[in-house]
Amino acid sequence: MERDVESGEGGKPKPGPAAAATAVPVPVGPPPYPVMLENPELRWAFIRKVYTILSIQLVLSVAVGCVVVFVGPISHFFLSTSAGLALYIVLIFVPFITICPLYYYHKKHPLNFIFLFIFTVTIAFAVGLTCAFTNGRVLLESVILTAAVVLVLTLYTFWASKRGHDFKFLEPFLFIAMLILFIFAMIQLFVPLGRISHIIYGVLASIIFSGYIIYDTDNLIKRYSYDQYIWASVALYLDIINLFLSLLTLCSATRR
Repeated sequence: MERDVESGEGGKPKPGPAAAATAVPVPVGPPPYPVMLENPELRWAFIRKVYTILSIQLVLSVAVGCVVVFVGPISHFFLSTSAGLALYIVLIFVPFITICPLYYYHKKHPLNFIFLFIFTVTIAFAVGLTCAFTNGRVLLESVILTAAVVLVLTLYTFWASKRGHDFKFLEPFLFIAMLILFIFAMIQLFVPLGRISHIIYGVLASIIFSGYIIYDTDNLIKRYSYDQYIWASVALYLDIINLFLSLLTLCSATRR
């Protein structure tokens, strides 16, 4: 994946004295991190674009999830009929299939948005079916906790970046932690270990995906190039969805 930084100033002709005298100054925010070699205005525009796409993804996910949760026949069809169960299994695998062309075309409009829409809707369907059979109070707690954690971690990462902190060092630790979490989940799948194991899994997964929110937000601020807005939004979207599912597992296990 490219990590190049595109400068917004290269090749621009210098204005003459008349242009300098009549030019209207455009307010530019402070650079999001020290020793910044690019135009801060372009980087802030990129960040706003990513968060706009991410917000649309989350709103779409909530809408699809609400339809699945509150329209009873839909969840009944998916989990009580053989055709619905087969379709549910297909929908689970669609995001994994879609992620390949999404990565390949993530810089090509409009294919990137088409694949992003398919990717988001299918994930939202799977999450919605999970929520359909979860206690309402537990679901509300998980949503509030997820929103609070994402907000705090995002603000912290921007604050730390402005003071020169870099979170690139988290990459190998998060990769190893994800590998351990995957092995733990496979053990739990084939050899169920009970309520305590669900609590342990929920805690570990919540910590890991909180780390990924910091890491991917740091990449958004410093490393993604301006044409990688789709991939940046996908990374943060997956972090938030996985954090929500981890907290949902934890809250459900603690209430048994």
